[in-house]
Amino acid sequence: MRIAFLGLGLMGEGFTRRLVDLGHAVTGFDPVAERRLAAAAWGVEPAETPSAAAKGADLVMTCVTTTDDLEAALFGPDGAAGSMSGAAILVDFSTTVVSRTKAMAQRLKAERGAGWIDAPVSGGPPAARDGKLAVMMGGDDADVALARPVLEGVAGSLVHLGPVGAGQVTKMVNQVCVLTNFVVLAEALNLAERGGVDTSKLQAALEGGYAGSNLMGAMWPRMMARDYAPAGYLRQVLKDLDMVHDLAHDLKAAIPMSTQAAELFRLMAARGHEQEDGIAVLKLFTGEEV
Repeated sequence: MRIAFLGLGLMGEGFTRRLVDLGHAVTGFDPVAERRLAAAAWGVEPAETPSAAAKGADLVMTCVTTTDDLEAALFGPDGAAGSMSGAAILVDFSTTVVSRTKAMAQRLKAERGAGWIDAPVSGGPPAARDGKLAVMMGGDDADVALARPVLEGVAGSLVHLGPVGAGQVTKMVNQVCVLTNFVVLAEALNLAERGGVDTSKLQAALEGGYAGSNLMGAMWPRMMARDYAPAGYLRQVLKDLDMVHDLAHDLKAAIPMSTQAAELFRLMAARGHEQEDGIAVLKLFTGEEV
């Protein structure tokens, strides 16, 4: 399949490297020219506009930061939708607002006849590069069946959860579990450090019981090393938790833990840490935050 990829940041780089390695022809666009040039080095054909990237593509894949970014890339001036054929399918790996995702999918179908799969992911840039992402899909059965052979190459876990929007709802559930636990892990590690525990043995002591988790194994070593280089930005953590809030409001669902976590990340953002990794919330507990 010919693939257009819109968004060549941390995740987009991982995705496109993987797709090229699997033998797909990939044309890429990013509003940052340096990213387009960098992607050319690993085999991505750079395009000057989203429309140029999407022309002739079987799959148009997107991985952008906000819902506004996605709408602009598709329906703005020189947007990708304008050059998509009715046989094309849009696969959106971004984390976007559920109601706007559904509305944009309906618009794309009405204007171009093209399908839409919302396919948000969990796992971060290394998992995108290695084809080990958890991919949560919403979309028509026929569209998912056509895209599945390509998506299986980037996914360690690939689950179709229902119609368009189901993937984004599931991603919100994922973010509740993951992002609140950034705070829980920070709180627990700080307690251990203050209590004089040998933290190098802490994970081994807990991982065989109910406290053990994939997240602990991935995040505690970095927290102990105070490695806050972004695998994902704190500003994105806050953006996602704000979307959780909006969805919970629409569904009349109580989210007290997520609300508290969001306020801690908002405090970090207000103090200038938006560009650090979300695990930098540890600074609020240790006192190292300035």
